[in-house]
Amino acid sequence: MKTESQGKGMIDHDRLFKELLSTFFIEFLDLFLPQVVSQIDRDSIQFLPQEVFTDVTSGEKKEIDLLVQVRYQQQETYFLIHVENQSYTKTAFARRMFKYFARLHEKYDLPIYPVVIFSFDEPKRLEPQNYRVTFPDLNVLEFQFAAIQLNRLSWRDFLTQPNPVAAALMAKMNIPKEERPQVKAECLRLLATLKLDPARMQLISGFVDTYLQLDVIEEQAFQATIDTMGLTEREEIMEIVTSWEQKAAQKTREEIALNLLREGMATEAIVRVTGLTVERVIQLQAQLTQEN
Repeated sequence: MKTESQGKGMIDHDRLFKELLSTFFIEFLDLFLPQVVSQIDRDSIQFLPQEVFTDVTSGEKKEIDLLVQVRYQQQETYFLIHVENQSYTKTAFARRMFKYFARLHEKYDLPIYPVVIFSFDEPKRLEPQNYRVTFPDLNVLEFQFAAIQLNRLSWRDFLTQPNPVAAALMAKMNIPKEERPQVKAECLRLLATLKLDPARMQLISGFVDTYLQLDVIEEQAFQATIDTMGLTEREEIMEIVTSWEQKAAQKTREEIALNLLREGMATEAIVRVTGLTVERVIQLQAQLTQEN
């Protein structure tokens, strides 16, 4: 899976989705595969290192997003979870998913439950979830995988789901342009009701802010929507928004510091100009050194 540009820079879709799904794996199953979650031994969950396969025909390397070993239905099973951000022809993707499955099945010799999250915005056509090899007299292969196509799901259907994955993924569902500010506000309202620890709340809120970046007019509509909410909800949401603003300001100061370091300005002077700590400027200097 490759990244695509959006907003002011490149979005690392791999990292964002992997963090979300690995942190809230059970909640993800509960939201989209409820028939599975009741048969999971929650204490058995293990996240395996990322698998990398080389496509010998094209020479490209393909990465598996998430491979989870878990005891399901009283047997050891692997959940193969792939987030597909790019739009492929129908046959090409299903065939590629089968190749992932086949190689992992050969390597681990255990049942594999394949799941695909189609996270791209376009097209909105229904994507396939099977790959067949058939002859007139013989059905050789019928491979199926569970498919979750976000751009065909209505965000309104998830408004009342007390689930952090719902709070995050509503930002990637089918949203008419004029509803973007409302969806962002509703994502945060749902998040505020979940009472997560600060780190997990930041993960969800950061996901929402990444995929629902609003322009000036949308920001006004967003604020107007928040103003209609109750006092407690409004205060909790504004705390999240304030943390976004602080994070953005910190990023701006660090970008200025990096530019000044490239120009050779002394550490002490950069600290005075940006307000960053000496330790942070030294870390940024080390980062530049590694890049060069």
